[in-house]
Amino acid sequence: MINPLPIVIASVATLAVVLFSSLKGTGWDPAGDVSDEMLERRAKSVPETEFPEPGNRAIGGGGGGAIPAGGGEGELEDEAATSTGPGDIAEDEVEYYEIEFAKQGEMVELANDEPILDQGEEEGWDLPYACRQGQCVSCSGRITDGPAEDFVEHDNQQMLESAELDDGYTLTCVAYPRDSFSIETGESP
Repeated sequence: MINPLPIVIASVATLAVVLFSSLKGTGWDPAGDVSDEMLERRAKSVPETEFPEPGNRAIGGGGGGAIPAGGGEGELEDEAATSTGPGDIAEDEVEYYEIEFAKQGEMVELANDEPILDQGEEEGWDLPYACRQGQCVSCSGRITDGPAEDFVEHDNQQMLESAELDDGYTLTCVAYPRDSFSIETGESP
């Protein structure tokens, strides 16, 4: 027959060790957040380019633009101040157009100084997007009233070809309304 006393003593000793070690702790402290430091190291190791780096929502909230190779902070600010785009409209010259969002089933007035995507999100709609810089087709939509260039002005869209624009496709993240129209969001060429 098996003597239960050694088993009980071993069990009690094991529980005592586990209890003592859990009360004592390991003394390990988690390392601090090093993501900003790693991003700075990466930025120093990547050569400068003439084109903006595409955004990535997973790391740091998106790319801005590349800092020019000669690079001081003042140069980037001066460059941004002198560049003009379709959204650079004086406040007293802003016009509004009736835009029908077919899939949302609503007609809204959109200003011509803000991209369609931004204004749709202000309406509370969850519209598709990825880069917000006209470098992908995640935000694409189709203007059902005719060629896209008759109704919107794109700010540096890089993905759609002339035939696709003629078919009414647009990138809502960089498209500024220039007339009233109907759009089906989430439609890719």
